[in-house]
Amino acid sequence: MVKSTLHSANTSYSQPVETDFLVINNLTKSYATPDGGEFVVLSDINLTVREDEFVSLIGHSGCGKSTLLKIVAGLERATSGLVTLEGKEIRKPGCDRMMVFQHYSLLPWLTVRENIRLAVDEVLEGLSNSEKSRIVNEHLAMVNLTAAASKYPDEISGGMKQRVGIARALAIRPKMLLMDEPFGALDALTRGKLQKQVLDIWENHRQAVLMVTHDVDEAIYMSDRIVMMTNGPAAQIGEILEVPFPHPRDRQQIRESSEYFELRNHALNFLDRYFVLDG
Repeated sequence: MVKSTLHSANTSYSQPVETDFLVINNLTKSYATPDGGEFVVLSDINLTVREDEFVSLIGHSGCGKSTLLKIVAGLERATSGLVTLEGKEIRKPGCDRMMVFQHYSLLPWLTVRENIRLAVDEVLEGLSNSEKSRIVNEHLAMVNLTAAASKYPDEISGGMKQRVGIARALAIRPKMLLMDEPFGALDALTRGKLQKQVLDIWENHRQAVLMVTHDVDEAIYMSDRIVMMTNGPAAQIGEILEVPFPHPRDRQQIRESSEYFELRNHALNFLDRYFVLDG
């Protein structure tokens, strides 16, 4: 049976205080319109994420998933409400939260190694050169890019570029990883391989992850919980699904279970319901 938590505009979601890491409390995000009005993107969002939890945000385009992620990253400010990490309000970007975007954001004049080293130099400036090199080498190996370390971005594939971005984000040892459609620009085969690789890394180096995706199968395979958003404007958390599969995960084994199909159908029915309403 699918375990879910239902939400409405007057319902908040919380977990026991000792597990709270990221806390989003009564968050609303709106923009002023040219006619002097207000366009509400997100309304009364309440969510907590544990320090070792993988959470996915899913919903139709325009429901504010990426906006919520940017607020957690400190790239945008909420109109009202509060977002805290370990009890401290998030007001701006910080090295405790690293973002991986759908598009690779690599500096084309730097090699793979140099793109990762740049982030390490910026954030971990107190370390010795040998320690910084050790960290870069460790993360190159973690994403299987040691052999490509001296290549430039235009000499490697899209999947490899995304692995550089992930290695760069992880190398500075953030407390939370934020991913906005990180596999969306990849072909199906590369996407599946990279999903597994990222999940393997996470299972061996647990940290909080908040990932935006449109892919139900991806969310089920990778996540501990799936946060399903209602349509915008004024989007809310409609439902949160608990994913029951233990880690480490085997994709084939999961897909052969009745729980997988029940969870998948539940998520798709939720999305179909809002798609019909949107149409």
